[in-house]
Amino acid sequence: MSELEKLTRRVEQLEARVEIGELCSAYAIACDEHDLGRLESLFAPDAVLDSPSKLLHANGRAEIMAMYVKLFKIRGPGFHWTHDHFVHFDGASVDRATGLVLSHAETCPDDEGSMSAMRYEDEYAKLDGRWVFRQRVLKFLYYVPVKDYAQALRGPIRVTMGGRKLPGDVPESSPGWQAFEREHRS
Repeated sequence: MSELEKLTRRVEQLEARVEIGELCSAYAIACDEHDLGRLESLFAPDAVLDSPSKLLHANGRAEIMAMYVKLFKIRGPGFHWTHDHFVHFDGASVDRATGLVLSHAETCPDDEGSMSAMRYEDEYAKLDGRWVFRQRVLKFLYYVPVKDYAQALRGPIRVTMGGRKLPGDVPESSPGWQAFEREHRS
């Protein structure tokens, strides 16, 4: 690969990083505004949205949108923040990438204020000249009613959704956490 080709690839990746970052921000805004048209445009036709608990799970754009309609019907105002964002390009292609987005949200399901901290593990694809989600996996550190926030991190049960109380998805599932626990807590 020539120096010009290497430079061209680096510029393409930098441009892609910005566009993918805007995709993630557009998702947050579309969720907050309940903008179904915008939200739908952010997913590939065969996209997958998932969570370890399977409380959030849909295959294909139509199922994803049906899931969001159901969620938005019970959720009032909300505000999502995206924080750190990591993007990785694998191989020679600049039309596919993976990413990790760290995020917080304040929402109001069933008229109860809630707070959440989550990670999105993403797969992105460039289709028809625009970046879209091929897969989003939401992993929660916590998702709790505001009244429970002060105690949320004191135990493993940190997700309250749909009347169910579940363990948090992270950090306990991460290899680093598990290695630390084996070595230093046993």
